[in-house]
Amino acid sequence: MLTVTDLARSKVLALMESEDRKGLALRIAIQGRGPGGFRYELGFVEGPDRTDDDTVVDAGGFEVLIDKETVPKLQGSSLDFVEGVQESGFKIDNPNPLWDEPLAQKVQEIIDTKINPGIASHGGFVVLLDVKGDTAYVQLGGGCQGCGMADVTLKQGIEVMIKEEAPDIKQVIDSTDHAGGKNPFYQPSKGGPSPI
Repeated sequence: MLTVTDLARSKVLALMESEDRKGLALRIAIQGRGPGGFRYELGFVEGPDRTDDDTVVDAGGFEVLIDKETVPKLQGSSLDFVEGVQESGFKIDNPNPLWDEPLAQKVQEIIDTKINPGIASHGGFVVLLDVKGDTAYVQLGGGCQGCGMADVTLKQGIEVMIKEEAPDIKQVIDSTDHAGGKNPFYQPSKGGPSPI
């Protein structure tokens, strides 16, 4: 199911020891998808936080708990710890595809090969959150979050490209919290008539 490298095991055990609490386990869950793959949540839990649906992996000195939704997406993965200039910390190598459904796979491919390379020059990226029926749900990040032109980018660029390449998609919904971005160009609507 999941293997833990020796280095990752020693780092987890050291962290558990520093917590100075008995009976801790490491919980790993997939929280979504993002640029480069799945988004993971790792954290220590105590006995009461365990559920009957958890899959328990003996990692040699501690247990790893994996919820039932995460289990199929984590098969054959490994938990490692990397220390380097470009990245440092726990890393999960996961051979599983981001999406099981062919339409979602197609939309992800369009985002990865055509859309993200185009908006990367502006510091932005698009994440596919889900595909339900004929609708793709996306989230804009980086320079696109909070940008005053985000709606134009979505409607005249991203949506057009996805619909052309994947005709089964009829609409693309932006689920981004643009008001939460740090980009100074976006100002939430104050209501009233348009100034134009």
